[in-house]
Amino acid sequence: MARDFAWIRPEPHGIHVAPADIWIDPSHPVPRALVTHGHADHARGGHGETIATPETLAIMELRYQTREGARPVQYGETIRLSGGVDAAFVPAGHVLGSAQILLEHAGERVVVTGDFKRQPDPTCTPFVTTSCDIFVTEATFGLPVFRHPPIFTELTRLIDRLHADSDRCVLVGAYALGKAQRVIAELRQIGHRDPIYIHGAMERMCQLYEEFGIELGELRLVSDAEKDAMRGAIVICPPSALNDRWSRRLPDPVTAMASGWMQVRQRARQRNVELPLIISDHADWDELTATIEEVDPAETWITHGREEALLRWHQLHQRRARALALVGYEDEDD
Repeated sequence: MARDFAWIRPEPHGIHVAPADIWIDPSHPVPRALVTHGHADHARGGHGETIATPETLAIMELRYQTREGARPVQYGETIRLSGGVDAAFVPAGHVLGSAQILLEHAGERVVVTGDFKRQPDPTCTPFVTTSCDIFVTEATFGLPVFRHPPIFTELTRLIDRLHADSDRCVLVGAYALGKAQRVIAELRQIGHRDPIYIHGAMERMCQLYEEFGIELGELRLVSDAEKDAMRGAIVICPPSALNDRWSRRLPDPVTAMASGWMQVRQRARQRNVELPLIISDHADWDELTATIEEVDPAETWITHGREEALLRWHQLHQRRARALALVGYEDEDD
C-alpha cells in the first residue's frame, strides 16, 4: 500500500508534525517546537516548549534568553510525543549539539537533518547515518562545484601565511557559533599552542563550548591586548568585524575568512579577503549525494539551498525527490 505521509507536512514557516501538533525549526514562535541546532535560522526564541539537545538549549539560552519550557533530549534517547509520534535526536555533525530529528509514526520513519556535515570536527559529535522512508536534507552547497578540501590543508595555508608575515597578524572572519570554535580546536590539533586572540562577541560562546568539554586552549580578548603583542598571532572575529573600525587596533592584519563560500572567488573579493579559507560546516556536493545513497530513502525532501541541482541529480539516478518552499532559512557566513 502506498504511503502518503499526511501526518508530516512542510509549511512555509517550518515542518509541522500534525498528530503531535509540533513544529520542527519553525521560523516564528509556536506552542511546541523541535529544534535541530542553535543557529538563528533554525532556533528562535518565544516557543512555549522547546525540545532539543542539552547543548542546543544552552546555546539558545545564551543567544535568545530562552529558559522557560526547555526540554532536553540526549542523543539516542527516544521520547513519545502526543498522537503516537516518537522522536529521537541523532548527531548531525554540524555544530555543538546539532541533531537530526528522527520521527516515527504508524510504521513510517522521517529524518529531518537540519544542517549537517560529514567531515570530522573535534567540537561536535559526528554525523550518524539513519535509515528512513523520507530524508529531509539541506542543500546549502548543493552544486557539483562545491567540493570542500580537508580542513588540514586550509589551516596549513593559514599557518604558512602567519609565519611568512610574522610582523603582522592574521585576522580570520568566522561565524560566531560553531565555525570559530572549530577553527580554534583544529588549530590546536595541528600543534598551534600560541594564544589566540578573539573578538569580545565570541567570548561567552567559547566559554560555553569549554563548559561542554571542548578544549580551546589559551584565548585572549583583543580588547585587553597591546597591538604589538598580537604581531605573529591569529585573531578570530565575526565576519561583520573584518572591515570594521574594530580591526584598526590590530597590527597590519592579513584578512582571512573561513567559509565554504570562499570557493567562490567573487565572494572573497567582495569582502576584501586576502586569504580565503575554504572551511565549511555544511555537507558539500559529494557528501550530500553520498549521504542520500547511504540512507537510501524512498523519497528525499530538499529544503534550503541549491535545490534545483540536487533535484536533477535525483532524476538522473531514478530517485524520488521534491523541493520544499520553506522561508526564513538563509545562507550563513559558513
